[in-house]
Amino acid sequence: MILRPARRANFTNYRRSILFVIGILALELGGCATVTPPLAPTPPPLWQSGQLIASITQRSKEFRSVRALAQVDYAGPEGKHGFQEAVLVQRPDQLRLETLSLLGAILIVTANAKEIIGYHPREGVFVRGDRTKENIRRYTQIPLDLEEVTRLLLGLPPVQLSAPWTQEGNALIFSPNSGKRDVVTFEAQQPVPTKWERFNRDGKVELSAGFGDYISTPAGLFPSKIHFEAQLQNIMTLEIHYQEPEINTALPADLFSQQKPPNAQEVPIEAIGS
Repeated sequence: MILRPARRANFTNYRRSILFVIGILALELGGCATVTPPLAPTPPPLWQSGQLIASITQRSKEFRSVRALAQVDYAGPEGKHGFQEAVLVQRPDQLRLETLSLLGAILIVTANAKEIIGYHPREGVFVRGDRTKENIRRYTQIPLDLEEVTRLLLGLPPVQLSAPWTQEGNALIFSPNSGKRDVVTFEAQQPVPTKWERFNRDGKVELSAGFGDYISTPAGLFPSKIHFEAQLQNIMTLEIHYQEPEINTALPADLFSQQKPPNAQEVPIEAIGS
């Protein structure tokens, strides 16, 4: 009975000694450790106007088509949706979009110089209309002309390169006769576009797009992520993440048109709403 308290005391002293040593080591190591602050991103070069015009012009010539799967995330008046999309684009005016599910395509949209068609396989509905800007928006949610949509999906700012332009810092400002302005910004280590903004006549941004996650392709650097926003009317965002895009691959013309299936019901494009 006399030995037990002594053993407890020895064990307690032993634990206290260990904790004391550990505490001293922690203080010494803490005093010696150095915290390395994160490296600040390298600022882009100040590009000359000639470099930027040459780059955007060359890219417009080099990027002619794309075929890819993409993850698309939409947020707008119809809620939030994420889906897989097969994207096929042939500039200047050919487009095919297939919205995919585990059971196959649930919507196939084709557009060309003549018309836009939307086929809804599950419902057996076939929609046909003129390739107007409004009809393009009905199916893509992007309020641009078909030629501008194909440029955008190829990572090219939808600007009129022949329009008068000026430079402000690392941005080119295009001023066509419409009274609107397109601003293309080049904030990267290579002279590639990182942002496009369209200003209306009142000087407000109505549309914009960001281009990022550039990857190397035989045609040059290609943005695998495109973030589009409509900021005044029908406010929405659309983010596209390309997966292993094929650039300038041969795309047969019949991919951009559809024949009405025998059992499908054809309805006017106005029936799908605005």
